[in-house]
Amino acid sequence: MDTRSSTTAPAPARRALSGLLRRGVGAARRAPLSAALALVVVAASVYVIAVPLAVVRYPPMTDLPFHAAETAAFRHYLDPAWHFREQFTLQPLAVPYMSMYALGALLMLVLPPVAAVKVAAAAMLALLPAGLAVLFHGLKRSPLLGVLGLHLVWCNLTHWGFLNHMGALGLFAMVVGLTLLLLERPSRGRQIALALALVALFFTHIFRFPFALAAVVGTAIVVFPATRRLRPIALPLAPSLALFAAWLVVRTDTLHAAPIAPALHWERLREVPSLLFTSFTDPAEAAAAGRAARFVLAALLVCAAGAAARLAGAGGDAARSPEGAGADAARSPEGAGADAACSPEGAGAGAAPSPAAGAPRWSFARLAALVPVACAIVFLGLFLSLPLQIGLWWYVYPREIVAALFLALGAFPDLPRSPWLKVPAVLALSAAAVFLGAVARDNYRRFDQSTRDFDAIIARIPRAPRLLYLVFDHGGSTRTTTPFIHLPAWVQATRGGWLSFHFAVWDASPVAYRPREEPGAVVPPPTPLRWEWTPSVFDVRRHGAFFDWFLVRRRAGANHLFAKDPSIVAVDHVGDWWLYRRSGAP
Repeated sequence: MDTRSSTTAPAPARRALSGLLRRGVGAARRAPLSAALALVVVAASVYVIAVPLAVVRYPPMTDLPFHAAETAAFRHYLDPAWHFREQFTLQPLAVPYMSMYALGALLMLVLPPVAAVKVAAAAMLALLPAGLAVLFHGLKRSPLLGVLGLHLVWCNLTHWGFLNHMGALGLFAMVVGLTLLLLERPSRGRQIALALALVALFFTHIFRFPFALAAVVGTAIVVFPATRRLRPIALPLAPSLALFAAWLVVRTDTLHAAPIAPALHWERLREVPSLLFTSFTDPAEAAAAGRAARFVLAALLVCAAGAAARLAGAGGDAARSPEGAGADAARSPEGAGADAACSPEGAGAGAAPSPAAGAPRWSFARLAALVPVACAIVFLGLFLSLPLQIGLWWYVYPREIVAALFLALGAFPDLPRSPWLKVPAVLALSAAAVFLGAVARDNYRRFDQSTRDFDAIIARIPRAPRLLYLVFDHGGSTRTTTPFIHLPAWVQATRGGWLSFHFAVWDASPVAYRPREEPGAVVPPPTPLRWEWTPSVFDVRRHGAFFDWFLVRRRAGANHLFAKDPSIVAVDHVGDWWLYRRSGAP
């Protein structure tokens, strides 16, 4: 055996990374300005997404503590010291909101739980600019326009903690972009990329997935006059369709469609501003949103001027050409989709022959431009017609305006070719995102001060407690929606054990409570609907017997809540938090 070859030969991953670096360096040398602008966009993305999460230990996203708790359930499910297997059953296919939890659980192998969840949250948000960049690439425009996706990163949905929804929007845009790339120039690599993006979307947000399937098929139909291709999308659809068929069989009752009676509510258009950037009482948020809008408008005007100049130049060239504009279009990059039908690469992927001679020539780029607009119109229709609540699903229609606006960004014109216009356009778009990110950073930093008492008092709680928590007071932050309501779920995320309230009770997440009658099941007692929002219904004799630790946020004190059970004694009081335990509890 030649041991030298096994120790000196580069691994496949190393070879792939080396190849990417070589291509990146080569591209930077060929187009240094584009490389510099790409660095600006990457730097803006890191600042806007990562910095607000880095300045706070517990981000004030309302639902994030339970995302953390469910992530920990996957990470420590087989560890008896955390007691998750006694409570929960895992259902990654029946309720496939898995991508953030899977990523977070993997990160927990090398990072502390809080850090791992924040990195996973950042990855979900990073899909917005990344997906939009792929979409613009498929539209034959500059991927640098993906920076537009940063402008919606810190909208109200993010602060609610709807991170699966936000990540799914980025993946949806990525699916559309990869579909366009595949249809314009089929290749095996692009088919694999589209298949993986669809599977990722399936495991990120199951209710966004059917729209992605429709978008793939619809995109193929829209650009068919230019490509004469449908077959390349068949193979990429197969894996996710198989998963979807399996899900239809095993899905939980909660995920069955509830009957609705959609009706158009045009008055909702007046609600749009209040549904985007009203997460803080800080007036800086509205000021930053206005300033960002002005910068985006300025960049739009610059890009529109560049597009007008290109059209004027193209029109003059076509008028001087003896062959006319139709022949020029066939030779242009926009006409590459039709030419690829005759190429060996296109034929290998099952491409159809080119249109017959004399047939009208269609511009791939112009047809492709219709796709994001059509998607945005569909989501706008959902915003105007869906109810606020469907079954257990709440805040339904407000989510769709974010989807509509995100896809509408795909109508943004391409960056100008002139560096004198291109540079200020990219800088303006990046600055607009930074304004919004700075507001999130400042208010998240303030929230960090508001949770110092929480961090101090939970240090007294042992591993795997049976914890009942009550949140009476929600003041102390700049959030317009309470970030304290689920904050104690971080105890389960970092220590394991049981909670008095958990998202698992709804059977609408990948972590669900086991049936109480199962042998070995140790499940907290059921609680009334909206228990977490109505702590005043708590009666220690009815609701407290299962638990041995009690955490209360109440400025006026909490001793009276436990007066009827003398076995419960005070442990500590820090800031607005009060901690109690049952005598003899570990």
